[in-house]
Amino acid sequence: MGNRTTIIAGNWKLNKTASETRSTILALRNRLVGLSTRAEVVVFPPFVSLETAIDAARGTGVKVGAQNVFWEQSGAYTGEVSTAMLEALGLNFVLLGHSERRAHFGETDATVARRLEAVLHGTLTPIVCVGEVLEERESGTTGEVLARQVEGALRDVAPDHIGRVVMAYEPVWAIGTGKTASPLIANDAHTLIRSSIAAMFGRSAADETAILYGGSVKPENTATLMSESEVDGVLVGGASLDAGSFAEIVRAAG
Repeated sequence: MGNRTTIIAGNWKLNKTASETRSTILALRNRLVGLSTRAEVVVFPPFVSLETAIDAARGTGVKVGAQNVFWEQSGAYTGEVSTAMLEALGLNFVLLGHSERRAHFGETDATVARRLEAVLHGTLTPIVCVGEVLEERESGTTGEVLARQVEGALRDVAPDHIGRVVMAYEPVWAIGTGKTASPLIANDAHTLIRSSIAAMFGRSAADETAILYGGSVKPENTATLMSESEVDGVLVGGASLDAGSFAEIVRAAG
């Protein structure tokens, strides 16, 4: 794994009001007190709870990210949020291209690339999500799908910016289904993603890129997933909504 950053990220999706966000982060703070971890711990609440989350996490090692961002900085784009707005709040991370954004809101590799370009002009750390659906897994096209998504998302990234990009592998068939890719399947997919990055930016850049696994991550399977050489962290969904289970995941990650 070398010098790659370990990241334990909790994607809260469409869950938790501002007050629920505050109580969850305060509970998480209490559970992480005295815990020695090499990981960066990040939570991704809904937009309306971001300021509350930052306030609740202040003085701890817990960082806060946004679940999405638009590529323009201002203008007639009702309902959208810019990178400058997120940076002004003091955020550290942003998710891009989550499979739910692709499935429900028309996100494509091309729009992910535009969002990523905007993020890399600022200070946020992007976590770019890629992954295949069940039909693609069963038809044996996982490698082609991952290569297409990685190349499509990273196509406009300058070589000196690739070091800021974090990737996340999310097998769509394992998100919220209770199915988890086996550690070996996850490791193989991460190897494919790293190979695509190497083809675009060179082996050294690929070896430095952190790749997270997301898809029904729980306290019980975190350690085995993290033991794989190509898995640099986890992107947690449902299990991150409970401070106790999320703290257990952080502990299991080492």
